[in-house]
Amino acid sequence: MLEAIRRAMTFLRQKQILHKLGVVISVAVIGIACYVLYHMLRGIDVNEVIEAIKSTEPSQIAMAGLFVAAGYFTLTFYDLFAVRAIGHSEVPYRINALAAFTSYSIGHNVGASVFTGGAVRYRIYSAYGLNAIDVAKICFLAGLTFWLGNAAVLGLGISYHPEAAASIDLLPPWLNRTIAMMIIAALVGYVVWVWTQPRVVGRGPWTVVLPGGPLTLLQITIGIIDLGFCALAMYVLVPDEPNLGFVVVAVIFVSATLLGFASHSPGGLGVFDAAMLVGLWQMDREELLGGMLLFRVLYYLSPFVISVILLTFREVIIGARSKRLQQAALKLDPGPPPEAAYVRKRSDGGA
Repeated sequence: MLEAIRRAMTFLRQKQILHKLGVVISVAVIGIACYVLYHMLRGIDVNEVIEAIKSTEPSQIAMAGLFVAAGYFTLTFYDLFAVRAIGHSEVPYRINALAAFTSYSIGHNVGASVFTGGAVRYRIYSAYGLNAIDVAKICFLAGLTFWLGNAAVLGLGISYHPEAAASIDLLPPWLNRTIAMMIIAALVGYVVWVWTQPRVVGRGPWTVVLPGGPLTLLQITIGIIDLGFCALAMYVLVPDEPNLGFVVVAVIFVSATLLGFASHSPGGLGVFDAAMLVGLWQMDREELLGGMLLFRVLYYLSPFVISVILLTFREVIIGARSKRLQQAALKLDPGPPPEAAYVRKRSDGGA
């Protein structure tokens, strides 16, 4: 059965069906989101949104900022785990942290995070001898951690509170709970699958050994903590009334994040917002929009600016260091003196 699945996937890749299907899904998600967002935002009073932002307590913003910082700190372990998993333990943690923070914050804002984040990672890791294949493996394992965490959060959250997802997918609660239990079962099955014996994906130099059972549980834990901090930041910023509880907000937040990720739009712009407005329809729209705008500033805009500054300083430092090395090399080997060059030109028949 696995061989049949592999043959089918190979055929789909050769015909570029998966790529075309992905483009169609992205366009469809963005189109539906724009339609929903247009109808949700009709009648919105911009002044009330601004007033809602101004009325937000500084302590709330500070707490949300701390949760965002904790979430990005957890993201650094995505790269630390992936780099260690492919056998490059010589790369220090500070480099893993820089690569993870900058690649995710830039990828979140620019869109197509697989390519933009991969380019940032390659620029950083190539200085430590890692090649493009190594970086691709790191991206794959980091993405695997992300999806395992999402599956765990959605599976547990929806099975506990299926009505939360029903506000977005419009499915009956019993069906949402059934889907959630299937997600949990698939997650457990995957853990058992990698626990029984070493599993390998890919071919040739692209071969990746999947983390075993204990390491997979660590991956899931990292993903859950990351999403938990992000959901807490959003929970702090949404209106207090009606109090829907953290689990409901977390399920809707993760669902909206995944829809935004599937659309490949920068920061899930439009898609994430529409899903949040639909999922949290009980809340005042102006106050909810105010909280979402603050979240975007904290989670998307601020880390993006910091990442650009960090990468700029890094390039300046690398350029200055390279220039010093070239100057030192010229001092050690300045080349032949001008007189010798003149004599050599005369012997060659030069003027």
